[in-house]
Amino acid sequence: MITDVGVLTQTPSLMRRMACWLYEGMLLFGVVFIAGYLFGTLSQTKNAMDNRHALQAFLFVVFGIYFGWLWSKGQTLAMKTWHIWVLDRAGNKLTQGQALIRYFWSWLWVIPPLLASWWFALPGAEAMVITAGWVVVWAVLSRFHPRRQFWHDALAGTQLVCAPAVKR
Repeated sequence: MITDVGVLTQTPSLMRRMACWLYEGMLLFGVVFIAGYLFGTLSQTKNAMDNRHALQAFLFVVFGIYFGWLWSKGQTLAMKTWHIWVLDRAGNKLTQGQALIRYFWSWLWVIPPLLASWWFALPGAEAMVITAGWVVVWAVLSRFHPRRQFWHDALAGTQLVCAPAVKR
């Protein structure tokens, strides 16, 4: 058990988790910028459309490292801001392996609409609408979990829990 923050069992509200999710997306902009700059410099890419699949694969690995490392510590910066911890089912911090499994399962947020957009050759605007709709559906599906966890957490054997604010 994590002893420095006490016993954590309460699932954060859906609004709190989604606010954390949006904040995480804003923070990832910096990660993407730095990783993209590094990739472009090292690969000598002159046109944004050149090497785009290699860049996507590189960003997938960078995100895996980012989330795997921070989730194994218990929190990302966005999770610290919203006082949310990610733990395994027993209430312990994740191992790096568990964090990577959670990372792969978390792609359920975007893989289904991306596959549908590719399969039906949808233009960008329609693909964005489908993706936004799927994100809403995926978030609302957490209401059907017994502890109201996201389903990728249930599949990965992890949980999001409320952390009390630490007084300094």
